[in-house]
Amino acid sequence: MKLNAVRLAVLLLAAVPAPALAWSNPGHRMIGQEAARALPPALPAFLRSPAGIEAIGELSREPDRSKASGRVHGSNLDPAHFVDYEEDGRILGGPMLSDLPPTRAAYETALRATGQDSWKAGYLPYAIIERYQQLVTDMGYWRMGTAAEKREKNRVRRAWLRADRLRREQLMLVTIGYLAHYVGDGSQPLHVSAHYNGWGDYPNPNGYTTAKIHAPFEDVFAVENVTPAMVRANLAPLKTGAGSIEARVSSYLLVAGRQVVPLYELEKAGAFTPGNARGVAFATERLAAGASQLRDLIAQAWDESLTVKLGWPPASVADSVSGKVDPYDSLFSGR
Repeated sequence: MKLNAVRLAVLLLAAVPAPALAWSNPGHRMIGQEAARALPPALPAFLRSPAGIEAIGELSREPDRSKASGRVHGSNLDPAHFVDYEEDGRILGGPMLSDLPPTRAAYETALRATGQDSWKAGYLPYAIIERYQQLVTDMGYWRMGTAAEKREKNRVRRAWLRADRLRREQLMLVTIGYLAHYVGDGSQPLHVSAHYNGWGDYPNPNGYTTAKIHAPFEDVFAVENVTPAMVRANLAPLKTGAGSIEARVSSYLLVAGRQVVPLYELEKAGAFTPGNARGVAFATERLAAGASQLRDLIAQAWDESLTVKLGWPPASVADSVSGKVDPYDSLFSGR
């Protein structure tokens, strides 16, 4: 039987050493677009517009598309796509995924105490948290500028506020695109596991495959068997305000990590063959988990953005939105 273009491309790429690309372009696009499509109506309309949905889907691919940018770029950013979680709950013998150190510097210190580092172990949790925190800031500035623009009577100042709002909208789309990518990586169990491409050099009493299964699962099986409509139909109910971003990310990645053994069990049973219902259900659930989490984090960032102070001198976003303060000087002159 003649191989289709996607399958042939994956087989050719498998012969070349390269970092794994979770879900490949179609999967990341599905996660970004279905999350944006499901955003609550309280969020800015431009994010939920056809153009916004398309942009988020396309920008969600960007962290993979930029991987060939150079040695320093790759060394710094490639480990953002994964975390090597083991069965004992630790990350390569270091910190617990359920109790991550508060900063990446502290994470690095904890790993080095066991002879590891974040370049080997990955730092996906911190990549998600960092982009979420940037989104809170982006949304806060957008809220402040939009409110001020509506009230501003001075033509020159209003023109600056409008231009700054449009710049911020572009930044928000990029931030969400990158957040979408890392959240999507976190829904793929092989990106949250030391067994990321075959069981590897670990005790293997159940006889799980040691073959390179990463690309065949995410780049062939998921692409060929899961559609956007299937992801949309399997989204979880909206859930915001469920604790700190750090706790949410740890919980989310722990759930994905618990799917590693089921994935290997399914592979052993031959479930990742074309059209196999068990394999399709597994891949669909994982893609939908990524889209659900992304939607929830965007909505939670929107809620949190009302609680922060931004600009210089710092101005309250809530007070700026209510009209209690005029944030123009904090936005225009601020650092």
